Amino acid sequence: MHASRSHLPATGDADALLRLVAACRAPAHLPSLRAAHARLLSLLHPSHSSAAPARVKLVQAYAACSALPAARAVLETSCSLYRGAAAAVCFNVLIRALTAASLHRDALRLFASMRPRGPACFPDHYTYPLALKSCAATKDLLLGLQIHCAVARLGLDANRYVAHSAISMYARCGRPEDAYIVFDGMQRRDVVSWNAMISGFARAGLFERAVEVFKEFVTLQCSVPDAGTMASILPAMGSAKAEDILFVRKVFDEMQFKELISWNAMLAIYANNRYHVKAVELFLRMEKDGVEPDSVTLATVLPPCGELSAFSVGKRIHEIIKRKRILPNSFLENALTDMYASCGCLKDAREVFDCMSSRDVISWTSIVSAYGKHGHGREAVDLFEKMLGQGLEPDSIAFVAVLAACSHSGLLDVGKRYFDSMTCRYHITPKTEHYTCMVDLLGRAACISEAYDFIRTMPIEPNERVWGALLQACRIHSNMDIGLVAADSLFRLVPEQTGYYVLLSNMYARAGRWADVTLVRSVMADKGIKKLPGASIVELGDRVHTFHIGDRCHPQSEMIYQKLDELLQKIRGMGYNPEVEATLHDIEEEDKEGHLSVHSEKLAIAFLLINTSPGTPIRVTMNLRTCGDCHLAAKLISTITSREIILKDTNRIHHIVQGICSCGDYW
Repeated sequence: MHASRSHLPATGDADALLRLVAACRAPAHLPSLRAAHARLLSLLHPSHSSAAPARVKLVQAYAACSALPAARAVLETSCSLYRGAAAAVCFNVLIRALTAASLHRDALRLFASMRPRGPACFPDHYTYPLALKSCAATKDLLLGLQIHCAVARLGLDANRYVAHSAISMYARCGRPEDAYIVFDGMQRRDVVSWNAMISGFARAGLFERAVEVFKEFVTLQCSVPDAGTMASILPAMGSAKAEDILFVRKVFDEMQFKELISWNAMLAIYANNRYHVKAVELFLRMEKDGVEPDSVTLATVLPPCGELSAFSVGKRIHEIIKRKRILPNSFLENALTDMYASCGCLKDAREVFDCMSSRDVISWTSIVSAYGKHGHGREAVDLFEKMLGQGLEPDSIAFVAVLAACSHSGLLDVGKRYFDSMTCRYHITPKTEHYTCMVDLLGRAACISEAYDFIRTMPIEPNERVWGALLQACRIHSNMDIGLVAADSLFRLVPEQTGYYVLLSNMYARAGRWADVTLVRSVMADKGIKKLPGASIVELGDRVHTFHIGDRCHPQSEMIYQKLDELLQKIRGMGYNPEVEATLHDIEEEDKEGHLSVHSEKLAIAFLLINTSPGTPIRVTMNLRTCGDCHLAAKLISTITSREIILKDTNRIHHIVQGICSCGDYW
């Protein structure tokens, strides 16, 4: 497409000029469009039969080229000349363009100007859905109601496109029940109708209603769910029931044509509900089926890779990102930083961070958090200071990252200084997360009384995480008096939470108060509370393997236990003695030792040693905090096998190299 007049059709060839106008669909074509427009003005008299269609095409072309003022100028100079449908068509084209450009107020002003211009410019069944869409975007309920009443008076409310727009308008304006009245009154509903209603309830936060409508749609089999259906139900599945996730997955599996939107929605449902294994498995199936991922896919699946320490899949995603050349992209780069850090690859995380063309507070927070979780508190603090030095102002989450880093490394005075700076210098009101970090920081540093006093002076009510941090500190430092106060508060707040009963039981066991251990376990039994079984997850090839304590379900169980016996025998020769003081008191000593020897992380380590080549790092992800015995055993095993061992528990990452852990045994 060229702008030169020499490339325009010969004078008199109006049809060729109109074809040229119709071909102008991008801003780069604007010079050619203007030239063709000028020639047409000289050729076509306003009364010419081709004048009205020509002006419609001009409005369409200027709108497509994002030249909306020019399109508006053509419209304004033409409406007095139009008769019949041409005027409304031009208005509809321009209103659609304004709506697509998110210029909703301009679209509504143009809509309001139609009727005063006379019958030729009256809105029609194409105009009203656009106007309702702009009302939805601007949350202008009053105007939306007026338009919907006008639609009903004209008998256009039976039009499906109008109904769809009305449903969305009511839902977006906080009137989901009115949206349902429109939906319920429709004589014929297609997939778009159902999607609009599902999305309406989901947008309004009525997630259960959204799921109900979704299930009704699928059960009635009146239409086939499509990618729009999956996208509509996604916002309602943030904290979904297991059976609802299974139902959506069944719908997904039965879809004949799975567009990328559907894959992304299903991946997001798994990721948002912490079904990390399912998310990674679905991504691997997506790869196998030859579906090309986009940046949304990759950003969605990277966090589950990090949670599972699925390093090889995460690394492959990084290669896909490089191949598709979708960097720089701060969202993806931050996700990559988190993924590598969560897999125990701090060096790779730092490389991604260092290569970023621009870094925002989120980027700096990610890398500060990464160093903190690995126990490198000093480095985390240095990075935080570098961020401040670049003129970036830390937000609430950045302070959580640096306070947690101080807690993991015992930087008591530094942590106190940052907490004071957050409140006094940056005027950030502390949230529960900040108070939890401070209690953890004080408690780990053996300042138990100070931590308790800190809780009592908090301006907000302490939640279970705050009291849980104190109870954990009391267990570590054997402070029975304050520990019982913390436990009592926890049992009032979360009477069914297993972990806190176990912590209290372990605290009694460490103090040798076995009668109290028995009492706690008796209370748990009476309430039907069972200890959450420890599980360890490892990645091997394109499969994720899960191990539980004493697990003998794995096909390689016999080899795993043989390898574990061999390892335990070798580390005993190095002075290893199982830490049995906090195990059950009513079993024999050798049984206590046997109980510890089959913890899930030990089985997972043995499995990877069997199935990976020498020098390959061992990565294990646990659903609980690792116990002291497994931590000690892992350090010794790393020495005798010359393997890096990365143990990621629910609180931090233990990166062990030649018997030395990144936590510095401060945990």
